[in-house]
Amino acid sequence: MKYVAMIYGNQAKWDSFPAEAWPEAIAKQEAFNTRYRESGELIGAYGLADAAAAQLVRRAEGVPVVTDGPYLETKEYLASFYLLDCESLERAQRIAADMPFADVEPVELWPILHESPVSELPVAELPVAELPVAELSVSE
Repeated sequence: MKYVAMIYGNQAKWDSFPAEAWPEAIAKQEAFNTRYRESGELIGAYGLADAAAAQLVRRAEGVPVVTDGPYLETKEYLASFYLLDCESLERAQRIAADMPFADVEPVELWPILHESPVSELPVAELPVAELPVAELSVSE
């Protein structure tokens, strides 16, 4: 079964973390990623940009319309997520609890109930090449 494990944060939280502690924190996270990638249970680990870089994309009259995001007004936002493939919920919970920051902040764990990998779509059905090219309107 596949799971998404998510870590939330905000700029104030990152700013409060001592600069000299970042190299060790990153090394611990990379060791975690390597351990579970080698076991085959970590499919991918993705760190996201700050919420100020998020955008909302809608379609209006057949073209993309982009506005600043994120959609929700919250103190914290999704900072990173991990795609896991585990034999059981209990195993996914153990891996989430093993994340380096799990002793400080909770890790949100969601089962994936449906998967439709792009690699299974016939090439003619891939939407990326078919998107119309148009100027995007960006609102402040």
